[in-house]
Amino acid sequence: MRGAVVRRQSVDSSSIESVGYDAEDQTLELEYVNGGVYKYFGVPEFVHRRLLTSDRPGAFVNSVIKRNYEFREVR
Repeated sequence: MRGAVVRRQSVDSSSIESVGYDAEDQTLELEYVNGGVYKYFGVPEFVHRRLLTSDRPGAFVNSVIKRNYEFREVR
């Protein structure tokens, strides 16, 4: 369902507070420790899984997510 609330889970990162994913819309939602929330669009599920299993989620976001997917700030 578009626009549905995405449930996020905490990750071990100094820059990212939590990660959520909507598989139907392929939308990744990141909450940063500074309080900002961003949605990244067209993110395949395997990329979401790689982020969750990354030893360095912040570095993964910077090198893979931000460079390859459109996003917008939602809060």
